[in-house]
Amino acid sequence: MERKPYAVFDLHCDTLTGCDPGAGGNADTLDDPKRVLRLSNLPEGVHWAQFYAIFIPDEYRGGEAIRYYEGNRDNFFRQMRKFSSRVRFCRTCGDVEEAFRAGQTAAFLTVENGSVLAGDLERVPLLARDGVKAVTLTWNGENEIGSGHQSQHGLTSFGKRVIPELEKYGIVVDVSHLNDAGFMDVLEVARRPFAATHSNARAVAAHRRNLTDGMIREMVRRGCLVGLNYFVAFLREDGKVESLDDLYRHVEHFLSLGAEHCLALGSDFDGAELPQCLNSPEKAAGIYEYLLGRGLPERTVSGILYQNALDFLRRSEGPA
Repeated sequence: MERKPYAVFDLHCDTLTGCDPGAGGNADTLDDPKRVLRLSNLPEGVHWAQFYAIFIPDEYRGGEAIRYYEGNRDNFFRQMRKFSSRVRFCRTCGDVEEAFRAGQTAAFLTVENGSVLAGDLERVPLLARDGVKAVTLTWNGENEIGSGHQSQHGLTSFGKRVIPELEKYGIVVDVSHLNDAGFMDVLEVARRPFAATHSNARAVAAHRRNLTDGMIREMVRRGCLVGLNYFVAFLREDGKVESLDDLYRHVEHFLSLGAEHCLALGSDFDGAELPQCLNSPEKAAGIYEYLLGRGLPERTVSGILYQNALDFLRRSEGPA
């Protein structure tokens, strides 16, 4: 009999906005038949918690980035109302528990690209008011905070001031996409555990978007969180992913570095090329049975599927 997890907690998807702002189409993105992660496609018998990112393209800056965020924020909340029997907007772990008891998907709002702040610290409390749970500091290029992997600049002076401000308002700092110099700068200014919501191990697949062993060890030491990304190029350097064995190579490496309580899932659904073995929520839930079959303890596997993310968020809700 197939074994299913109690829950899945996924730290990143692009389902809300997609990665092409000019594509148009169905405004009900959370249940769009053309999307991988749609409410109607979630596995039965499994509770689901999801970080829904508003992805802001690098070319959107200043007022344009703010307007793009606000339009997609409003669409998110409109869909929360429209699909309220199936999904619940969440700000806290307590909200997640209520959603699960009601048989609803637990939905958090996040932002991918710190250009949403338009270089203004006073926008941080506005994001907190909206219930934004995490901000990915950069995408691939540069913004007012720092730079992604396309260049080598670290955090700007503004970026170094942003980190404590995000922490103050309980918004998780997300270092996925941040380049190596920026990551080192985060280590200097961060006082709370942070996350890499959708990044893998660079020692297993040598892409600059993946984390080095030194980064992983430091994140373990600080009680941070890492979400495994299903993008083929982050799983294998040649992108030729044929089975969950390629995901397991990353899991095994993270565990060898002590990340048992720091490892989670960060699918990148609707934002990346996915392998056949991970191209649906049902298959993602199957990671549970697969990892148990590889001999990992149930406690470790449940941690990766959902418990580590919940524990991290619960800790992040405490006083700064």
